[in-house]
Amino acid sequence: MLPPGGAEIDLAVMFVDIRGSTALAERMDSREYAGLLDKFYDIASKALISNRGIVDKMIGDEVMALFVPSTVGGDLCEAAVSTAVDILHGVRAIGDGVPVGIGIHFGPAYVGKVGTENINDFTAVGDTVNTTARLQGHAQAGEIVMSEAVYRSIAADYPGLESKTIEVKGREQPVEIRVLRPD
Repeated sequence: MLPPGGAEIDLAVMFVDIRGSTALAERMDSREYAGLLDKFYDIASKALISNRGIVDKMIGDEVMALFVPSTVGGDLCEAAVSTAVDILHGVRAIGDGVPVGIGIHFGPAYVGKVGTENINDFTAVGDTVNTTARLQGHAQAGEIVMSEAVYRSIAADYPGLESKTIEVKGREQPVEIRVLRPD
C-alpha cells in the first residue's frame, strides 16, 4: 500500500516507444517477441538508472519515465535528453536495431498515489504527461521530439535543432518542438 497523497512538482517526462511493434510481433513467435521487449526494457532501465531517472511504467512496447528534482539533483531536461540518447544508441545494438521514437516534455504534474483505496499506482498525471505522450507519437524511429521547454536547457549542447510547430490531439494550442536525431 502506498501512502495517500502527492504533490504538484515541475519534472521532465519521457515516453519511449518501439515503432512498428505490431509488425515486429507478427514476424516473431511470442517468446521471441518477449525476448526483444526484455532487451529493450533492459537498455531503457539501465539508461534511466545511470541518469537517475525513474521508470514509471513499462506498458507493452513503451516505457514512461520521470525525472524529478529529488533523484536527479541537477538539470532534469539534460538528464532526460542524455537518457534518450543513451537509449537510442543502445537499441541500435539489438539485432538489426529496434526502431524507437522518444518524446520529452518539462512542466508541472501531480506526482503521487493515484487510484482507489484498494488499487493504486505511484505515477505522474496532468497536462505535462499527456503532452509528452503526444510528442512521442510524433517521433519517428531514431528521433527524440522535445518541447521548447526542454530544448532551452540543452540548446548549448545541441544548437540549431530542427524546429516545428505541431498540432497535438486534445490541446487547443499548437506545440513548438525540436527534433534530435543523434548519431
